[in-house]
Amino acid sequence: MLYNWRPMTRRDLPFVSAIAGRVHPDFFEEDAIFSERRSLAPEGCWVCEGDQRPLGYVLSHPWTLQAPPALNTALGALPEDPDSFYIHDLALLPKVRGTGAARRIVDILIDVARPYPTMSLVAVNGSAPFWSRFDFAVANRPDLAQKLETYDPQARLMVRQRT
Repeated sequence: MLYNWRPMTRRDLPFVSAIAGRVHPDFFEEDAIFSERRSLAPEGCWVCEGDQRPLGYVLSHPWTLQAPPALNTALGALPEDPDSFYIHDLALLPKVRGTGAARRIVDILIDVARPYPTMSLVAVNGSAPFWSRFDFAVANRPDLAQKLETYDPQARLMVRQRT
């Protein structure tokens, strides 16, 4: 089966919430968080579609490298001078994993992020090896240790430099 990525719409938000609950049960976020991210940065919010329904999503937006956003926290607004394109969440249902869908959306996001000097994310659930395939590297940031632990004890800030 072919899975296609398309821009997220408001109608997709209930699906996004349901997918998040299945894929990330330990990282609860209110529906308002998904809605706000899509409203603030529609260019970074996409849905993976197959079987004529959403089977995955990504939320991403311009941000500042020095202060990754906390989990389940509204942004309020995007920063005036963002220096990083932040991948907030990439979630795929199990049937989509291993199909190349993740690679396709990361390639799309790399293109969207071209105006920024870096891309960044917080890797959870042991996903750092996955992200390293896309030239993301763990950033040693002891000053962020407490914030990262709110995600999970093994959470790692990862950064990709613009190439």
